[in-house]
Amino acid sequence: RRQRQMCIRDRIVERLQKLHPKEIDLSLDRTRNLLEKLGNPQDQINCISVVGTNGKFSTIQALYAILKEANYKCNIYTSPHIQKINERFVFNNKPLTDDELANLFSEIEEANNQTQITFFEILTVAYLHYAKKYSENINLIESGLFHRFDATNILKKNLASIVTAIGLDHLDWLTKEEQTIDKIIFEKTSTLLNSKIIVAKQSTNKISKSIKDTIKDNSSKKIIFNKNYNFTLKENDFFYFEDEFGALKLPKPNLPGEFQLENVSTAIATARQLTEYKITDEHIKSGITKIESIARLQELKSGKLKDLIGNNLLFVDGSHNPLGAKVLNEYLQSLNCNKHIILGMMANKDHNEYMSYFKDIKSLTTIDIPNQPNAIKGGELKEKIKNFENINYENSIEEAIGSIDLQENDIILITGSLYLAGEVLNLN
Repeated sequence: RRQRQMCIRDRIVERLQKLHPKEIDLSLDRTRNLLEKLGNPQDQINCISVVGTNGKFSTIQALYAILKEANYKCNIYTSPHIQKINERFVFNNKPLTDDELANLFSEIEEANNQTQITFFEILTVAYLHYAKKYSENINLIESGLFHRFDATNILKKNLASIVTAIGLDHLDWLTKEEQTIDKIIFEKTSTLLNSKIIVAKQSTNKISKSIKDTIKDNSSKKIIFNKNYNFTLKENDFFYFEDEFGALKLPKPNLPGEFQLENVSTAIATARQLTEYKITDEHIKSGITKIESIARLQELKSGKLKDLIGNNLLFVDGSHNPLGAKVLNEYLQSLNCNKHIILGMMANKDHNEYMSYFKDIKSLTTIDIPNQPNAIKGGELKEKIKNFENINYENSIEEAIGSIDLQENDIILITGSLYLAGEVLNLN
């Protein structure tokens, strides 16, 4: 029966993907029209909107862990999915089953009645329609591309907007003259709602200033890293967080990498601004040690791929842009061992720019990303990346792992794409 429901779900997904000739068509009209047919469910739910380039998923998962600890139920909408599409549809703290998702898609497909609409738009409408069933829950909604004309930008009100780290990505959707950080910041932050805006730590002062300038006329209460909240990493596995409500001594979250403290701190700053909800210091302390994060510097501690390398460490990370590479390298630099990277990327990324951030890498192995026609072939990727001496190409993920000459305590990191991360997790 489960297999049958998966087939039904997948057949509907296939039909929904054909409703528009383009993958992305930046406009809000189609989304608004379909939502109106369904009674505008987006006006009847409590939302926290999350925009940015990097750290959106981790910030959502950290906030979710805190809210669960405080006994609040959440609905969560994220993209893309890593292993199966159900991951994008979390309601009442649980992903939808294949059966529930098939029924939901069928209902939305009928309401849409063959009208032209992009796949992401119809998924967003499906999420908002189902969220109305749990109208008391807190919705954590990750924005898609650029936000201003993104399907998630149809709310009239929300509890808060989170702005995570912003950097250069998805430049192929902008004209040449628009491929600037200021344009991306404008697209992501110029239409934020009037509520509360929490701005995470940014990679440069220039980016922080540009965000502040873009939102200066927004009358929201603004909670900005280094001005209204801060964190300090201490030894002995704890860190200090401080904001207008006072200081907290906190255990290190269960996510590796100092950069994750930035995402966790943003989640804490947001939780403490939800003054209409009862979230205590203890909820925060306990919640941040229970964060579930898939394919974000995730260690694979067991499984088929892990078995290939014995006691060596195996990590998978879905980062795919320069900002992601920068923070990943900072984490690797903190480790005293040999580091080996297995790399697969989509064709539209800046491959040399991505790899330029990694230093002191023992070996680099390029691979094809299975089942992804829009990925660059591993052989071509190897030829493109010129600044690595020890670079090889292997046909498969398993062959790439097997080809690495591992010493004791070496680490393998598989990175470059969320799609690759999904394939790795499914293989493992």
